[in-house]
Amino acid sequence: MTKNHAEVLIIGGGVAGLSLSLRLAHTGVNVTLISKDTLSEGSSLYAQGGIAAVLDKDDSFTSHIEDTLTAGAELCNPQTVRFVVENAPKAIDWLINNGVEFSVIDGPEYDGDDSQYHLTREGGHSHRRVIHAQDATGREVATTLEKLVRDESRISILEHHIAIDLVTAQKLELTGSNRVVGAYILDTKAGKVSAIAARSVVIATGGASKSYLYTSNPDTSTGDGIAMAWRVGCRIANMEFVQFHPTCLYHPHAKSSLISEAVRGEGGRLLLPDGSRFMKQHHKLEELAPRDIVARAIDYEMKLHGLDSVFLDISHKPKKFVLGHFPNIYKNCMQYGFDISKEPVPVVPAAHYTCGGVMTDLNGCTDLANLYCIGEASCTGLHGANRLASNSLLECLVLAKASAEHISTNLTQKDKQHSIPDWDESRVTDPDERIVVSHNWDELRRFMWDYVGIVRTDKRLERAAHRIKLLQEEIRDYYSNFKVSSDLLELRNLVTVADLIVQCALKRRESRGLHYTLDCPDTKDVARDSVIVPSNYAAHSNSVSW
Repeated sequence: MTKNHAEVLIIGGGVAGLSLSLRLAHTGVNVTLISKDTLSEGSSLYAQGGIAAVLDKDDSFTSHIEDTLTAGAELCNPQTVRFVVENAPKAIDWLINNGVEFSVIDGPEYDGDDSQYHLTREGGHSHRRVIHAQDATGREVATTLEKLVRDESRISILEHHIAIDLVTAQKLELTGSNRVVGAYILDTKAGKVSAIAARSVVIATGGASKSYLYTSNPDTSTGDGIAMAWRVGCRIANMEFVQFHPTCLYHPHAKSSLISEAVRGEGGRLLLPDGSRFMKQHHKLEELAPRDIVARAIDYEMKLHGLDSVFLDISHKPKKFVLGHFPNIYKNCMQYGFDISKEPVPVVPAAHYTCGGVMTDLNGCTDLANLYCIGEASCTGLHGANRLASNSLLECLVLAKASAEHISTNLTQKDKQHSIPDWDESRVTDPDERIVVSHNWDELRRFMWDYVGIVRTDKRLERAAHRIKLLQEEIRDYYSNFKVSSDLLELRNLVTVADLIVQCALKRRESRGLHYTLDCPDTKDVARDSVIVPSNYAAHSNSVSW
């Protein structure tokens, strides 16, 4: 057992965690950054499309705000939307100043004129405002920030570490109001648990798309931070809004192969097997409709015609154009025998983004003192009932800056660090049922796909709730009696977020945005958030107010 102390503990090594780490270090704050895998190996790395920001003279903040509110089906928090949109250009400047190389229009080198950067258009956007690095924006941003983080002396990096649970003052029976004082962390390679005390803890763990059978995200997307925050008493909101990306490559071996929204933004067409287009029957924007509408349209056509997939076609564009704009997508599809410059490729929807999460304010503060949450794990009110394309990396960057300022300003006012007791393994054994854990994982993801997918009903949701209850009892028994492992911890977190998704879905007696139910197909006149309150929640001065 080792013990550590940190000024700020950041859980998660994606763009949110990396950018926050850098900003804090630059203000003189010491940071410990933990990552489940190698640093930056998370959903951010696989973001293809880009980052939405008003950079063109013909665009405006008003237009970006309106597009975000429209996509969010009237559930977005207008104050949050304005804050993020108006701070977007500064976030892009910060990335450029830190060495991120975005795609440019042919011509002279960048001289301060934003119009020289190539801006693409994606579904739901009324203008070209998505700045990108070809079709691998997440990789360019994440790897650039990773290099800077590794060179920063104030940042300590713990790779292959997974957080088990947050530690609170209440758990340690300390006086004063309840607050987070650190966390227990498992070194997955050594199999050892450490207690890390911290004056502030930040959840930047990403979403929970791995709770579904088909997902565009990597294996790290297991809702860890959302589950941990829930267990210590933070409210969770809008978990029913799971965004299914409309176009993932359909192939038995193409695991998590996303085909960017930008393909449709640059003229890609959705086709039935006979070559006919179908989006005109579903929305006036056709292929450029918001993601929930496109995903539901594909789901409808697949069920109507008994199809395994539909097809996405960009082959009518010159090969030079396709290779110039989508080199990585082209290369990936070629691995599976599909040449996107010559033929349509089969695509299906897959779970992609968690729009709900831990309730926070515009500084990333949660209901619990000393605990922050940024990125996909959070619910700031930006995305509402459906995230506008390429607003996700943007939120990570803008909220990282705001959180860094709030943390560094308030750090000196926080109470002293407290020692955290050793992790107790005296009454547990090595698991002898690893295969059962694996089967539980598969069972959970399958029934979530079948019952809590793109189209829902009360009966499907109730069936899912029943199965979740049974799984929770089994997993609680595993957790109480076996030594912890990454598989067990992720399964425990997945079943928690699955329960939160179903709870929120059952509360919403309407269809709105990403939540579509056959039992309540209409949309109510007044949009309300679905807020789930844990049994150990205690309203206090730190509680987030929307």
